[in-house]
Amino acid sequence: MLMRTDAFREFDRLTERLLGTGAHPATMPMDAYREGDVFVVRLDLPGVSPESIDLDVERNVLTVRAERRTDPEGDAEMVIAERPAGTFSRQLFLGETLDTERIDASYDLGVLTLRIPVAEQAKPRKIAISGGGERRQISG
Repeated sequence: MLMRTDAFREFDRLTERLLGTGAHPATMPMDAYREGDVFVVRLDLPGVSPESIDLDVERNVLTVRAERRTDPEGDAEMVIAERPAGTFSRQLFLGETLDTERIDASYDLGVLTLRIPVAEQAKPRKIAISGGGERRQISG
């Protein structure tokens, strides 16, 4: 099961957004849902180069980092800079039932899609029941 991010971090982000303070740029908006035996996570990263995206898994924590630069080209002078730039980071706490060895990541049209399969040992399975009609004869 996919678990939400750290509550204190979310509180800090909300405070920064409401007060307009903080040195951190806006977060990566995310959707997460289960599709059969796979959890799908989609993160919005418009204007980010795929080469700047870094994914790390340590224990059951998945960290996503990305960088967006807004350097004006050539001798251009920046007049308005409203788009957030800099390094973005987000951590997802993954449940024990997910297979962190088989995470698949793709990036298309500014959306990073992660597909995290449910671990084989966590999937429901049928248990066969043997019949009681079998008898053994013991000679002695």
